[in-house]
Amino acid sequence: MTASTADFRKGLKIELEGEPYIITDFLHVKPGKGGAFVRTKLKSLVTGNVIDRTFRSGEKVQTPDLEEKTMQYLYHEGDTYHFMDSNTYEQFTLAGKLLGTDSNFLQENVEVMILFHNGQPIGVELPLFVELTIVQTEPGVKGDTASGGTKPATVETRAVILVPLFLNEGDVIKVDTRTGEYIERVK
Repeated sequence: MTASTADFRKGLKIELEGEPYIITDFLHVKPGKGGAFVRTKLKSLVTGNVIDRTFRSGEKVQTPDLEEKTMQYLYHEGDTYHFMDSNTYEQFTLAGKLLGTDSNFLQENVEVMILFHNGQPIGVELPLFVELTIVQTEPGVKGDTASGGTKPATVETRAVILVPLFLNEGDVIKVDTRTGEYIERVK
């Protein structure tokens, strides 16, 4: 399929030189002399790199063959992560480098969205928030308040998160997977 520059909008996915991109910003420009053109900022869905690209008005671009599948995370061995398609029960593996820091928030049986380009996995989208149990931290001290300082805490997925001083081992906390920040204690 193709898209014209008239179809450009934020969030539109296009393909350049075999790589899928998403339009993060665009501007239609009509100079006094010469033809109109469109300036865009494109973010690679594979590498995350952002590039600037200019297109002539009316130019056609390819749209990528993308598919999102809901997958359930099963377990990991070394640097290999195992997932199962929630619809077909087919299992497959992903290399840790594709997950990056997102692997810090993967819990067994959590459902994630995996983006495929031409049948190859290129990205993983975690739920926005996960609930994790603190497995190691310094004990809280009586009198520590929520408005006080923070301390490092290791959670069940091996990630280290800064938490308020009053939290103890065994407490369950809500974490934002986009930033890796503590949100609240779960009761």
